Amino acid sequence: MIEILRNEAAWEQAWKDDQTTGVNLMKSAGIEPRFTFGAIAAKNYNEQSFNDEGRRRSARIIGWLENQGVNFNGASVLDIGAASGIFSIPLSQRGADVTAVEPSLPFTELLEHNNQKWADGKVKIVRAAFEDMDTKTLGWNQAFDFVFVSMCPAITDWEMVEKVISCARKFCYISLAAGPKEHSLTLEILPLLNHSYNKHQNSEMMYLLQLLYLKGYAFHSLVTREMKARVVSRAEAIQEVLHWLNFYNYPVDENTQAIIEDYLDQTYPGKTIPIKQGGRFGKVLIQLEEQSMFTYS
Repeated sequence: MIEILRNEAAWEQAWKDDQTTGVNLMKSAGIEPRFTFGAIAAKNYNEQSFNDEGRRRSARIIGWLENQGVNFNGASVLDIGAASGIFSIPLSQRGADVTAVEPSLPFTELLEHNNQKWADGKVKIVRAAFEDMDTKTLGWNQAFDFVFVSMCPAITDWEMVEKVISCARKFCYISLAAGPKEHSLTLEILPLLNHSYNKHQNSEMMYLLQLLYLKGYAFHSLVTREMKARVVSRAEAIQEVLHWLNFYNYPVDENTQAIIEDYLDQTYPGKTIPIKQGGRFGKVLIQLEEQSMFTYS
């Protein structure tokens, strides 16, 4: 048993084969991970990212990185899966030379707008899926002081982690789910449904930490539980629950929708429904540049 725990190849294969990871759950639900957000969803995400709460959340993560010794002023940064710039923009404002990679057209349009509005157009935007890019041909091997990847569906297995790390000279930050994602309304409704459903765990962080340890990387890690509070309309609530039921492989039919509607009418008779969404998330800062333990005079 101990030898299996120490077997790098076994952990790499287990990550690749695990059907409970977030990306594989999306694929099994018929969702293409890299293009999850349409125009309306991207707009809503952008608003949540740049409101006061969203800015504070970004500032906390960047502050944690700075407390670990990362200096963004003058640093070259690659932001993979940049979305609308939730991190690209504040990192640029801190003096970093940021290259932002994002495949989604709705997000890149919002990123361009935010870039001009808050970063004087300094962020370089690359509209592409990182997993499809030939980083060696682009000359990105160890080309960036800092590589940043936050909850990006490109991180599907250890092979993609290695591709990300290969672009960095000094530091690499990766955040992944560290447990099942939560949608409060769906969790309220699941016990009322008639069929069994599959619980999911989103175990990516377990694989990442174990493989970083086995392969001898120096890293700092942090796991937090983060929830966003929103208020949505009845129609939006129904669509969100139906969307989330896909991740539980739950058969959706007219009876299911009737149960959802009855629950909303009885529990939330007003025009809007409060929802909390989030879960546990892992953050890992990988240190690639050796630092001395000693100070010489």
